[in-house]
Amino acid sequence: MKWSLNLGRIAGIKILVHWTFLILLGWIVFSEMRRGSDFTTTLLSLAFVLTIFLCVVLHELGHSLTARRFGVPTKMITLLPIGGVASLERIPENPKQELLIAAAGPAVNVVIALVLWLVLPPLRDIPNEEFFSRITPANFLYLLFFVNLMLVVFNAIPAFPMDGGRVLRALLAFKLGRVRATQIAANLGQLLAIFFVFIGFFYNPFLILIGLFVFFGAYSENIIVQHLEFLRGHLVREGMMTNFVTLAPTETVRDALSKLLNGSEHDFVVEQDGQVVGTLTRMQLIQAVKEEQIDTSVSEVMSQEVRAFNVQDKLAEAYTELQKTKAPLYPVLENGRLAGVINTDNINEFILIKSALSH
Repeated sequence: MKWSLNLGRIAGIKILVHWTFLILLGWIVFSEMRRGSDFTTTLLSLAFVLTIFLCVVLHELGHSLTARRFGVPTKMITLLPIGGVASLERIPENPKQELLIAAAGPAVNVVIALVLWLVLPPLRDIPNEEFFSRITPANFLYLLFFVNLMLVVFNAIPAFPMDGGRVLRALLAFKLGRVRATQIAANLGQLLAIFFVFIGFFYNPFLILIGLFVFFGAYSENIIVQHLEFLRGHLVREGMMTNFVTLAPTETVRDALSKLLNGSEHDFVVEQDGQVVGTLTRMQLIQAVKEEQIDTSVSEVMSQEVRAFNVQDKLAEAYTELQKTKAPLYPVLENGRLAGVINTDNINEFILIKSALSH
């Protein structure tokens, strides 16, 4: 994720913190200053928030390490002001595996809360409002206990992209299949999101943010699963473009601009005798013009690291890869030679046609 600070790796997984996290820390400092808190109290509040996010990292590691057991790697865990996101390479379609992965995160918070409950002396009285309004050395761990319980309850909400939504989808998928289960879980999630937004207008604006996050997360999950279902059983050969314009590495940026203006292509595969040697995007072309490289050869401005698909690859896997990398296009090879190109727009058109035919 852009504008993120790399904190290192845990179990081989990169831990990132997004720059917006600093806004949260700044808000905490500002809030304590408004309350007239001293320096020590402010530091304690910051330490408490950082400890909560340590629990969030452990929560996401629960997902990630469980996913690893099923052969699903995790590229990174990113901390945001509203929580953490584990970037799993994919979500298993096996409902049992998805159920275990989704439940592993909240299970970590349950373990943390259980450990704190066992080591902390029992509270003599029921905590009052003041107990929760100000962090002190005496209530630090007690508040951490309650926060972990809240994380379990929050993630149990049966709505995407919360863990509860994935657990619900996995349970429904045992009987209804993944597509129908996703539709039900997503619809329920969007109803809950509308409820959050409505309540947020009257009580807590933060609920509006959560509601929007849940609504669009549920919508996106439902659309992706439906698209993958349309692509199931089809090969890249069926979705690739065979009428396309290529560039030779010896052509100039001027030549490439001419082809850009004269046709509908925005991005090009660079080939020589049927062998792919690079790709050249519209943005690279514009940058070359800005740097006065109009007569420079294409080979000097193109990207030489090329990821290609084979005509026999699964179209659903190509769609997932394109969604993940946001690459403008990929070459498609047959017996090592260029046979076509594929991009997200073309796969979306393939999905539209399959959807129309299915009706």
